[in-house]
Amino acid sequence: MSDEYNLNNAQYTSLYEGSQTLFRIISERLNVNTAYITRRGNNEMTVLSSFNDKEEIIPEGYSVEYGGTYCRLIISNEDNAMTTPDLTKELITSQLEVTDQLGVKGFLGVTLRDREGGVFGTLCVMDRNEKSFSGQDIEYLQSLSGILSHMIEFDQMSYNMAYLNVPIIPITTGVSILSVQGIVDSSRSEVILNHVLQYCAVNQVHTFIVDLSGLIILNDHLPHVISDLAQALRVMGVRPLITGITPEIAKQDLRNAQLTGLNIETVRSLEQAMAVIGFSLTETNNVSH
Repeated sequence: MSDEYNLNNAQYTSLYEGSQTLFRIISERLNVNTAYITRRGNNEMTVLSSFNDKEEIIPEGYSVEYGGTYCRLIISNEDNAMTTPDLTKELITSQLEVTDQLGVKGFLGVTLRDREGGVFGTLCVMDRNEKSFSGQDIEYLQSLSGILSHMIEFDQMSYNMAYLNVPIIPITTGVSILSVQGIVDSSRSEVILNHVLQYCAVNQVHTFIVDLSGLIILNDHLPHVISDLAQALRVMGVRPLITGITPEIAKQDLRNAQLTGLNIETVRSLEQAMAVIGFSLTETNNVSH
């Protein structure tokens, strides 16, 4: 799996929702109790999404060290697939601790890749009873893994876009500004909060300016991340300054006092914010002779 995307499992929302829809279809088509997706970590495989029809065999969040998983056998297979009618009778799988833990027999799994060809994890099905899977069954599961890879790409692109939409600009040593543009939903709020706090810690920021002039108010609600961010910055010893407050934002704050309730410093413009902290913005004219 590519390391450029640092999403946690919960951020693969499209993959999760899409797989839940497909799992029931897979279960009926292949006549199995359980279908699931794993994600490969540094040293382990973790179940990201699962479906259990009549009984729970494998829960979401179930994690096993990579060397002791069926996933290792799938990924290392040149066909990117592994199947057996009875895990307890195969020499390699019968010796794995996970076989005793799960108590399953019939198994089929294929490699799940991202759109760049990197290994994301596996797509697997299993059952308590012995099950023989045909070549068509393997092709069927592999075709569905191709669909899921598009969902992986979508989630990664969504994450990347949200990350890029946190444009922090260093003004001078210890002073930076974030211009919040557009709509800020819950997912983007989390990205903004995490990214800004990490940035301030790494770059030893002592004053952080938040410009709200481009913020779009959705459903007459001021995003809580603004007040949460200001409060978190204070805890870290960073001075927050809010600028660019529009009439719409001011009216929203009259109703819920998110900003005034925390006694956050607010100024009308970036120039005024810089003046408050002892800097001035000057225009330089280059004159050609």
